[in-house]
Amino acid sequence: MAELVSGFLAMAGAAPARPAVIAPGETLSFGELRVLAEGFAARLEAGGVRRGDRLLLAMPVSPRLYAALAGAWLAGAAVVFPEPTLGLRGLRHAIGATRPHGLIATGPYRALRVLPGLWGLPAFAPGPVGGARTVKPPAPSDTALISFTTGSTGRPKAIARSHGFLAAQNAALAPVLAASEGTRDLVGFPAFVLAGLAAGRTSVLPGRPVAGRRADPAALARQIGVSGATRLLLPPAACAGLAANGLPAHVAKVFTGGGPVFPDLIDGLQAARPEVEVIAVYGSTEAEPVAVLDAREIAGADRRAMAAGGGLLAGRPVPELALRIVDDEILVAGPHVNAGYLDPADDTANKLREGGRVWHRTGDAGRLDGAGRLWLLGRLADRAETPLGPRYPFQIELPARGWPGVRGAALLGGQAPVLCLEGDAARARDYRTRAAALGIADVQPVPVIPLDRRHGSKLDRARLARLVRRPPH
Repeated sequence: MAELVSGFLAMAGAAPARPAVIAPGETLSFGELRVLAEGFAARLEAGGVRRGDRLLLAMPVSPRLYAALAGAWLAGAAVVFPEPTLGLRGLRHAIGATRPHGLIATGPYRALRVLPGLWGLPAFAPGPVGGARTVKPPAPSDTALISFTTGSTGRPKAIARSHGFLAAQNAALAPVLAASEGTRDLVGFPAFVLAGLAAGRTSVLPGRPVAGRRADPAALARQIGVSGATRLLLPPAACAGLAANGLPAHVAKVFTGGGPVFPDLIDGLQAARPEVEVIAVYGSTEAEPVAVLDAREIAGADRRAMAAGGGLLAGRPVPELALRIVDDEILVAGPHVNAGYLDPADDTANKLREGGRVWHRTGDAGRLDGAGRLWLLGRLADRAETPLGPRYPFQIELPARGWPGVRGAALLGGQAPVLCLEGDAARARDYRTRAAALGIADVQPVPVIPLDRRHGSKLDRARLARLVRRPPH
């Protein structure tokens, strides 16, 4: 039986009354979630869904979404998750790339059946079902999820994950997320709820976006207080908002990732609550996690190295994967590293095959120090050519983030690099002098550093290039 499903079913049997998923207005215990999941699996089988069928999921993030997901898995189906930040365009792309056999949808999402590729297909909604049917748990080789890269560096690529792959990923995350009895996790990354369900932990879902223009840090802090969450799993932008608004007293640990975790963010969290533990997780859609950093392990020499252009400390690579640096690029391989895409044509750019091992090219530049720790330098494609030699974004951005009055910094690389600063306009001359010492002659002020739509934590370089009227290189 696949590990995630078996762990969830075991907990439903051992502690059925324990809260599994909590959201504003609805809480499902492990026992209730199992009843809904098994009922939905029976409904899917009665509706003609067969093992291996692909079902596109269109539901708001809620406790019942996880009941639908578990039910689909018990029925042997693979669940397709469109990339949410791409809207209707991402939905159409997901339909064309996966050719689903049906739709899981609730409320207004059921209207999606009119779209080409979904028209005429059966639509299912989780809910009570009469009678009982026997359902077979999935096998490790069965496809569990099909999701997509964001497409920030090209066409979104579909990634198929088997139940065995998810089990390997869960095994890599388990030591990082290990917790004592009674832990409650507020989770801003929906996929991490799966790890919580497998481990028998209670997961709290944010009631509104945690990052971006619609985020409300004060409302998030109130929800953390009401829900009793003791740990937070949130993107850096959400953590920054909480640091500014204060962390509830019962929060003991913060996990953050999905974007660079800069030292000033860690400082802000620890200033808000000096005793809170901060854990930074580095990874990507294709490989999560890659490296983990406990902020308590950052030494004074590490901070000086980051401020001097040494890059961003990401921590120690997880033992479950192999990591190497080739021509400055970070390559990873292992059981929880995506070995290929749904469309084999997508494999050519960033997969290297050596015998039976597949190396994933992350596109990130990095280095390993003498202690075996990973340092990130920035995107390989954003390397800047300077009079002092090649420089990657974090080698310039981290020093700049420490300059007086600077709120954000971003480097546009290439032959004529530009340092974009969100800062104090009265200090423009000082910024140019400091930038020249780093080999950057062109410094441009911007009203705000634009960030990605998914987590509000990664730089949107295309939008930034438009702000300074420079074509992306």
